[in-house]
Amino acid sequence: MEEHKYLCPYCGEIFEAFEDLKGHALSSHKEEPLPLPEGMVRLTINGEMYEVQVQPEWTLNYLIHDKLGLTSPKMFCDRGACGSCTVIMNGRPILSCMTLAIECDGNRIETAEGIADAGHPLVETYVKHHCMQCGYCTPGFITTAKALLDKNPDPEEEEIREALGGNLCRCGTYPQHPKAIMEAADMLREREGGK
Repeated sequence: MEEHKYLCPYCGEIFEAFEDLKGHALSSHKEEPLPLPEGMVRLTINGEMYEVQVQPEWTLNYLIHDKLGLTSPKMFCDRGACGSCTVIMNGRPILSCMTLAIECDGNRIETAEGIADAGHPLVETYVKHHCMQCGYCTPGFITTAKALLDKNPDPEEEEIREALGGNLCRCGTYPQHPKAIMEAADMLREREGGK
């Protein structure tokens, strides 16, 4: 008869009997959440928790855009060169086309939809200052700009230009972005001062 061994999914300890594994898990790991099956990720997107089965080759962009239906992260270059797929992960702007979904377990992600739903002034100032023509690149610019303002609430124009350096706009709206971001920063400071 074949002998079975049982591996603890939390710590990797091996047990001869399933009952021993069960007792170990209940005593040593009872406060920990259940481990996810292979290929499952838990991530929070725009404040909503998702548990999703992903394939190893899926990018974060594919998961967010094609599987979850949040269409703001765009696929333009698919090479990490244009910034159209930018999302914010744990406070940092990242290129979702260059990030594997399987690596994002436990992370917090913001997209342009979440930024708009939260009433962030960037959306209003981007419209006011005509920062878009075709609009394809706009969500990537807005997520990059929000990450900048979260880190630096009063950026200089040169800091804004540097932060947006990885975002491309085929329509050439570059001069308008610093104006919109600086006005949004002013609006955020006024909100904070009014609290």
